[in-house]
Amino acid sequence: MQRILYTILAAFVMALALGPILIPWLKRMKFGQTINELGPQSHKVKQGIPTMGGMIFALPALVAGVIFAPAQADWQIVAMPFVCMAGFGLIGFVDDFIKVKKKRSLGLTPRQKLVPQILLSIGIGVWAYLHPLIGSSLVVPFFGVEWNLGWAFIPVIAFVLVGTVNSANLLDGLDGLLAGTGAIDFASMSLICALLAAAHPDMESEYLATAVFSGAMTGAVIGFLRYNTHPANVFMGDVGSFAIGGALAGIALVTRLSLLLPLIAFTMLISSLSDIIQVAYFKKTHGKRIFKMAPLHHHFELSGMPETKIVTMYDLTTMALCLVALLGFTA
Repeated sequence: MQRILYTILAAFVMALALGPILIPWLKRMKFGQTINELGPQSHKVKQGIPTMGGMIFALPALVAGVIFAPAQADWQIVAMPFVCMAGFGLIGFVDDFIKVKKKRSLGLTPRQKLVPQILLSIGIGVWAYLHPLIGSSLVVPFFGVEWNLGWAFIPVIAFVLVGTVNSANLLDGLDGLLAGTGAIDFASMSLICALLAAAHPDMESEYLATAVFSGAMTGAVIGFLRYNTHPANVFMGDVGSFAIGGALAGIALVTRLSLLLPLIAFTMLISSLSDIIQVAYFKKTHGKRIFKMAPLHHHFELSGMPETKIVTMYDLTTMALCLVALLGFTA
């Protein structure tokens, strides 16, 4: 546990220190956010605020995660969440770079983003499937049993990875929203992994390594919140939201807890579902809408709820559901 706490603290301090260096550089490079014309009118004041700030937490998390990872842990188990975060974060970086260079809200097209995401996810799924400590089984939360998917494990994991990454991206719509809920998610996963390390001596090092990486993400994202809470000085951009989604799904992958993500990452899930429902209903009814705007947090915003109140509501919801998830590992 002490190792995890040191990791959280180190990542937090590094992110705090990196902010005053990276934010002015992003301003000098004119890497400002271009606001979507179809978005809420209240967001117009955010035009030009530096984006691509996800590097403020991604880099410290990588450094702290490597430094504090137990040396005796299986290197592939250590590497998988890193690869998930860095791989998807790189796709987000390219998307952000196109946006800031072309001064528009659209970077890569949906297909240009989805194709590399799917290819990366399949590759990671095959890697995990072939690893003896992961294989083809997922833990069924609260029931203490495993579900052997056989070869179907690969497409299921690919779906989870792509879905989590894009759901995280949809949730990143208000100051501090994804960072706040993400920090709670990572803290919960770190604690769950620590509990699993204590309960499974044969895989103690591997679970501890995953707890350390989760802790690194926790500390780094909390440090980033210093600059991202309302009113934000910097946005994480797609490089940040993709990295958060990739890291969270990667942690769930190596612990075989992907089925726990709908509970822990519920606010990400509801963002995707509200967007899918809105589009489907719009097409079905030829122009009618269920929500004032999707994802759901924009519906609350257009209904008159202050941005800070929406963020607090999402944080509390995430905290409550993560506590429920923890019950499955404390019996």
